[in-house]
Amino acid sequence: MAIAVFVLDRVHKWVMLDLVDIAYRPPIVVTPFFDMRLVWNRGISYGLFQQEGWIGQAVLILIAAVATVVLLVWLWSMNSRLAGVAIGLIAGGAAGNGIDRMLWGAVADFFHFHAFGYSWYVFNIADVAIVAGVIGLLYDSLRPSHNHAGKEG
Repeated sequence: MAIAVFVLDRVHKWVMLDLVDIAYRPPIVVTPFFDMRLVWNRGISYGLFQQEGWIGQAVLILIAAVATVVLLVWLWSMNSRLAGVAIGLIAGGAAGNGIDRMLWGAVADFFHFHAFGYSWYVFNIADVAIVAGVIGLLYDSLRPSHNHAGKEG
């Protein structure tokens, strides 16, 4: 799952940046409430903690690298298929956004939802995978443990 997310994220960013050349185009209107636009995110999720300069970006790259390694190590000890998929989603997304920071000093975001004067943060495939992975882990943690199903109480 981590490899699939990573590859999908990289291919999408290549298409948007190199083939579509979105950096030099106005936003591409897909629906009245969704468009594609390029936003360079120099912070963490949702643009929080914007970092200018190489030191701030180096710290964020290091955090992404450590998080990816920790998640992949954790993945090997998973007994739950759902938790394994969720961790793979998070690791692939973290790796995809980490590569952006190494290449460009920021994360390339493209998806923009908006309606009735409200605008959601611009995000990318890696972000979707990370959020889906976190939701999967939360759901898995609330399910009755498979390890205790056969134990007498």
